[in-house]
Amino acid sequence: MARMRREYYRVDVTNTWTRRDFLKKAGIVSSLISSTPVRSLLAAPTDGTPPEIVNKRMNIYEQLGVRPLINAAGTYTALSACTMPPEVVRAMDEASRYHVSIPELQAAVGKRIANLLGAESAVVTAGAAAALTLGTAACVTGKDQSKIQRLPGADGMKNEVIIQRSHRFGFDHAIRAVGVRLIEVETRAELESAINAKTAMLFFLNHADALGRVRRNEFAEIGKKAAIPTFIDAAADVPPSARLSEYTKLGFDLAAFSGGKGLRGPQCSGLLIGRADLIEAASLNGSPHSDTIGRAAKIGKEEIVGLLTALELYLKRDHEAEWREWESRVREIAAALKNVRGVKTEMFVPEIANQCPHLRVEWEEQVIPKSNTDIVTLLREGDPRIEVRPSPGDRPMLEIGVWMLQPSEVHVVARRLREVLS
Repeated sequence: MARMRREYYRVDVTNTWTRRDFLKKAGIVSSLISSTPVRSLLAAPTDGTPPEIVNKRMNIYEQLGVRPLINAAGTYTALSACTMPPEVVRAMDEASRYHVSIPELQAAVGKRIANLLGAESAVVTAGAAAALTLGTAACVTGKDQSKIQRLPGADGMKNEVIIQRSHRFGFDHAIRAVGVRLIEVETRAELESAINAKTAMLFFLNHADALGRVRRNEFAEIGKKAAIPTFIDAAADVPPSARLSEYTKLGFDLAAFSGGKGLRGPQCSGLLIGRADLIEAASLNGSPHSDTIGRAAKIGKEEIVGLLTALELYLKRDHEAEWREWESRVREIAAALKNVRGVKTEMFVPEIANQCPHLRVEWEEQVIPKSNTDIVTLLREGDPRIEVRPSPGDRPMLEIGVWMLQPSEVHVVARRLREVLS
């Protein structure tokens, strides 16, 4: 499968768009919410129309004045990331019907996940950002309760985190929230020289692997040599499924994944795996423990069970068949644009993060005098509303993510693209 991808697809190594970039480009704003009071929207109709008829006309979002969208972008948080399989929804519903000890549930689920992934230990978190905060806190405080209660006041502790300058990103705020100072380096020599008695952790953003001068394998090796914990953010790195085990086997002490992206679990769930002592320390720094830096990042019984169910489903999935389905979707949309004058299409696979077939659509502005912003606006404001993957720069180009589409939505996206480009 890997050989076929190399032969037939030009892999995109330049698109380093982040979740924050998407928010800026898409212009997601709170004005989407209608000013109509929710109470009046949900109230029983006054014209005698039976409620079941009303419910058939408007889904829960439409009743709130929020227009649902077709997600041809990908697993962006601002676009609600993914839809969950029915099995996950049923498991969360069942979990909601009982009371349970959260520490006991976390321990049991963490043990199951660790066994599934071949890791020492694991804990479910309130998203990948929460995993960054809890993992960093674990490296700073260990299991020392007095230190745990002092955060973010990290004076007198190991309070420096070394990061490559090219790996700085919007979500490193989740690391800085612990009270640490980020030490930026560029070369291996600078990295090794920066390690000192205050170094709590070495942090690696996997999405930026190609941008840094110290690559993934070498980074883990340096951490092992210096006996300093290494932490890799791999939030959007699934698929492929091997990534869930690859990084800890490579030598990283901690790895963070999003639960609500490729795994298709609850959007507000994440996964932190790695060394047993650090996972225990991360748990002590979080909910339900009071007086901790992670108390606000609460994760409920429904999300914990939902993520476990999603992970089990994901590991059993026929990934090659799923890949063929994504290819088929790309081909269908490309075929709809084949005879549109001035338009050309190309299938591509991002090198890291969202690593699955996408479609790139380009057009000649002399033939189609519209910018990519014009086309994005037409798709967003049309009916149905369609969101596409943001494209770098201002060139006339769009990128279409097909893996979060419902099967019935593929032909809709193809038709609408043809309309706006014709």
